[in-house]
Amino acid sequence: MCYNTFTGDYMAKYIDLRKEYKKENLQEAANYIKNGKLVLFPTETVYGIGADGLNAEAVKNIFLAKGRNSDNPLILHVSDFKMVDKIACALTPLEKTLMKNFFPGPLTIVLKRKSIVPDQVTANLDTVGVRMPENKIAHDLIALANTPIAAPSANISGRPSGTNISDIFDELKDKVDYIIDGGETKVGLESTVIRVINNEIHILRPGKITYDDLKKYANVVIPTHILSQVNPNEKILSPGMKYKHYAPNTKCILVYSENKEKMLHKMQELETTNTLVITNKINMPYFKNSISYGSSLEEISHNIFKILRSVDKGNYDLVIIEGVKAEGLGLAIMNRLIRACSHNYIEL
Repeated sequence: MCYNTFTGDYMAKYIDLRKEYKKENLQEAANYIKNGKLVLFPTETVYGIGADGLNAEAVKNIFLAKGRNSDNPLILHVSDFKMVDKIACALTPLEKTLMKNFFPGPLTIVLKRKSIVPDQVTANLDTVGVRMPENKIAHDLIALANTPIAAPSANISGRPSGTNISDIFDELKDKVDYIIDGGETKVGLESTVIRVINNEIHILRPGKITYDDLKKYANVVIPTHILSQVNPNEKILSPGMKYKHYAPNTKCILVYSENKEKMLHKMQELETTNTLVITNKINMPYFKNSISYGSSLEEISHNIFKILRSVDKGNYDLVIIEGVKAEGLGLAIMNRLIRACSHNYIEL
């Protein structure tokens, strides 16, 4: 921690790598990881709160910083396949093929863990989620620290994930030890999480890597929990399955229909004098007070967490969100929006 003479508070050390990046600038942050400290850093998906994934005490501090339930497992981020071998075993041919084709990238694979991985990372499961980020800063930080980095999304649990430092700085500046500012993240949604079961690919959390991307390699199963609530007594294999996620404090309702007229009519019916509508750009004129989340699925995935973080500033009574078709990247967007709305979802 550093002493901020302007505010008189203790806060994290900060480094700005938005304009100029050199690998050697990460050595200090890597040393923080080695010494059991918490480092906030960018990936291509969202920002993460990272710690040495093989240091049980450091991992415990992630849960404390986020206010995260201990039965919610973490993902280990690696920089190369040697690091995968260090933490996982009994890889199947399909798992190896998927890693060959999607690592580095926004895909997490739940693998059989080795005993070197602390129980705190896995929520006492015999599996561990493994991902190799393609973001240069994230990749180099892991390599310099020379250890897998456990890193859930950078936010207080239940809040929308952070896709830029300005949105999460005040929330986390006194809860981590080091902040790396790498600018806006590219994808904007957390990684796709999968598990191979009986040579089939089960999507535990949808993301940028879609059903269509994966079906080239094996049969793909989409469990019912993707767009519904998980049984509270069920053990969870992936982050984002069980608890309230991505949610502003303001009440939100998600509305979707393939019939555009029916959907817009229902949204107008719900609208009050103090309502914000989050919608496709072309539908903004239908509402009294609206903002656009973009026109394409890629734009929506990039923008949605930033928008969700902004709505509480408006002191609205209600936020109405236009849904999208739950296929391709749209499945990941609807997964996040349904949870952001605490399952207040109307499908017509």
